[in-house]
Amino acid sequence: MTTRDIDENVRAELDRLRGSIDNIDAALVYMLAERFKCTQQVGHLKAHHQLPAADPARESRQIERLRRLSEDARLDPAFAEKLLNFIIAEVIRHHEQIASDPLTGE
Repeated sequence: MTTRDIDENVRAELDRLRGSIDNIDAALVYMLAERFKCTQQVGHLKAHHQLPAADPARESRQIERLRRLSEDARLDPAFAEKLLNFIIAEVIRHHEQIASDPLTGE
């Protein structure tokens, strides 16, 4: 059976749910963009004051915080940790680029 062969009511519900998913995905992209704007500013501040790109203590606190939030939200904490680790790695990469050339590191 394909989605073409399903009942109109089921198709309408699928479309409604998928529309919500699309809106949430768009919101996630814009939220990540805003987060990275902030972390770019942190990278410039760190570069200006010759601070290291990574802050393992902060990263550890953030992971623990996100795990707690995930549990409250009924989201798999392991998934949330993987996602945050991916984001942190990208932030550190940006910070290293900024430190190597603060004028073009964005």
